[in-house]
Amino acid sequence: MSEFSKELHVTAEFCQERSIDVFSKHIPMEWVEEAVQQTGRASLRKRRFPAEQAVWLVLGIGLQRNRSIQNVCDKLELAFPDAAGELSPMATSSIIKAKERLGSAPLRYLFKTTAEQWEKQSEFDEACGLKLLSVDGTYFKTHNTEENQHFGFAQKTASFPSVLAVTLMSTRSHILSDAAFGPVSHSEIFYAQQLVGSAPDNSLTLFDRGFTSAELFTSWAGCGHNRHWLTPIKAKSRYHVVERYAEHDVLIDMPVSPQAQQQAPYLGNTWQARLILIPTPKGEIKGFITSCLCPERYPFEDLVKVYWQRWEIERGYGELKQYQLQNKPILRSKKAEGVYQELWGILTSYNIVRLEMAAMAKQHNVEPLRISFINALFLIMDELIWSSNSRTPGAIPKHLKTLRDNGKRLILPKKRKRPNYPRAVLKKPAKYPNRNATRS
Repeated sequence: MSEFSKELHVTAEFCQERSIDVFSKHIPMEWVEEAVQQTGRASLRKRRFPAEQAVWLVLGIGLQRNRSIQNVCDKLELAFPDAAGELSPMATSSIIKAKERLGSAPLRYLFKTTAEQWEKQSEFDEACGLKLLSVDGTYFKTHNTEENQHFGFAQKTASFPSVLAVTLMSTRSHILSDAAFGPVSHSEIFYAQQLVGSAPDNSLTLFDRGFTSAELFTSWAGCGHNRHWLTPIKAKSRYHVVERYAEHDVLIDMPVSPQAQQQAPYLGNTWQARLILIPTPKGEIKGFITSCLCPERYPFEDLVKVYWQRWEIERGYGELKQYQLQNKPILRSKKAEGVYQELWGILTSYNIVRLEMAAMAKQHNVEPLRISFINALFLIMDELIWSSNSRTPGAIPKHLKTLRDNGKRLILPKKRKRPNYPRAVLKKPAKYPNRNATRS
């Protein structure tokens, strides 16, 4: 047996009964080993804190936002015994060096691997027999260090650099199927193009109008079997009616911009879509364009209703930022590589919470989104604590059963059906008094 194989064997034995069970029950040790090996980050010599353990640490940090890195490491007991065979606390500097040695590539690899596997296990909402997903972007602020400034500023008046992230999310369970992120100098369309091919076959992906792109949508529909898209039509869109299915339902040709033709000559001069106009629009959205061209297979009434489920991705982002990140707008890392590593860890940990919610929902025969995200998050964080105090293998199944049974208390009441009102941006109150205000 090679020295590296021995180290992995020791790592597996060490991790078997420890508090990382909250992760390892969803992420087999083999996936972690594969991630560090395939990305060239495996520890080549025996360390007290090898690369495999650093992966668990990053996932733990993604869940326990309110704890320091040192505290998370202690809670997860992520260190090999020292020469005397004792688990003495690791120095903070050693933990940080281990994270830096790990880099972001293994966490990216692990996220992609787990998302691909978990997507196969997920249940989806459906419309016209198609699985429903959504794509949208969001920002994560970083520390204003010299290295992080390469991410750019989302606004000219912003005080902190930001990372722009675009994800592909199930509207039913809010599990992420894929993600891409980086500097804000690139557009949402740029990152969405990196998700092409990630949607499952027989699916319909909902986009915001800002993603309208002939190249993106043509690639999205053509990268698999029966993969469709739907997005609101822009007010200034130009098109020519090719065929009229009904009063508000037509097949159209749209011109391809000269810039798009230059970047992707295969697009030609026009591209085709189905235009569905809302009979009685209540807001800015007057209608949609979609690749679901056949009116017999994809009825008008079903497609008119389906777009509003796109807001589920915004709800998912809100729960991630408000509860998992605890409304702390700035990421921990002060270096660019650390920012990428941290975000991949956060998104993987987020998916673990969603998986637990889906399991609880299935056990109690309710929809996944009727399980409270914040309470499921707290339960999982509590599991990390009791796991560190209970190393008896026979006790773990009992604890997990208790965790799932407690899901009864996490079930939210059914949503009331409310009328669709147009979305409006509320005016933010001024934080400081106006210098020109008249005094009474």
